[in-house]
Amino acid sequence: MAAEPHPDIQELLDQLAAMRVPDFSDLSVDGARSLITDLFTVDEDLLIEVDTVQDLEIPGPNGGIPVRVYRPGGSGPHPVVVYFHGGGWVIGNPETHGQGCRALCNAGDCVVVSVDYRLAPEHPFPAPVEDSYAATEWVTAHDDVLDVDTDRLVVAGDSAGGNLSAVVALLARERGGPDIAHQYLIYPVINHAFDTDSYVENAEGYFLTRASMEWFWDHYLETDIDGVNPLASPLRARDLSGLPPATVVTAGFDPLRDEGIAYAGRLEDAGVDVTHHHYEEMIHGFFGMLDEPDLPQARDAVATAGETIQKL
Repeated sequence: MAAEPHPDIQELLDQLAAMRVPDFSDLSVDGARSLITDLFTVDEDLLIEVDTVQDLEIPGPNGGIPVRVYRPGGSGPHPVVVYFHGGGWVIGNPETHGQGCRALCNAGDCVVVSVDYRLAPEHPFPAPVEDSYAATEWVTAHDDVLDVDTDRLVVAGDSAGGNLSAVVALLARERGGPDIAHQYLIYPVINHAFDTDSYVENAEGYFLTRASMEWFWDHYLETDIDGVNPLASPLRARDLSGLPPATVVTAGFDPLRDEGIAYAGRLEDAGVDVTHHHYEEMIHGFFGMLDEPDLPQARDAVATAGETIQKL
């Protein structure tokens, strides 16, 4: 952890404070959803261009699951990334996280399938997990429709989406598929606990707060007992061996920093090939900051992810 955030990040934090942007935990669910839409939906003229964008509805365990498919130019089959957006399983959608998906599509020369999984509290754990796994299965079964190479299948996501990516990798191991070539976990939620140093050091003042994370978990889980389930808290899995190679991205000024670092360590101890990228001056959410602000660190993180995908 650096002594202070990067100056561009501090400027953003000062702007949010001046605007008196409320903490998610101080809002209703609808209010929090409106806030993230206001903060993260990118104006159309600032959107990163990709070759095509297509909205589909695919079969799910409880009705259709909307997905948004981003395609690069050139002939396929391309690698494919099944992407799960962040937002504490309660807020967010492919629209709020579209800029990062667009950038990843270009950087990795890959098809990105962004999954609009069901949200809590209307659909608590394990509904988002079930949708995420079903979407991954659907992608592997429709390689011809998507013109993708499922031998180069990546599950990826930020925050709660990083949690879902890790959980889908666990489920795929337990259920005998689908085969996943890589799991890309961007400042993931990994454990239903608030006992790390980063939860103390970064409890407030750096956009994502401890209070917000408690609020998200309270809406996601119906009981605290669910929090010890590895499908909610992957760090609590007894055995992490046999999982796909992983990349874990963490940020210094993030309450989730230490659990991400801990998960990378446990994966490595279990014999999984792990790469850990730590951005010590960054805050939670920086990966998608590609327009206002346009962070070099975000561009670097996306480019690094693209290089990993292209090498599969």
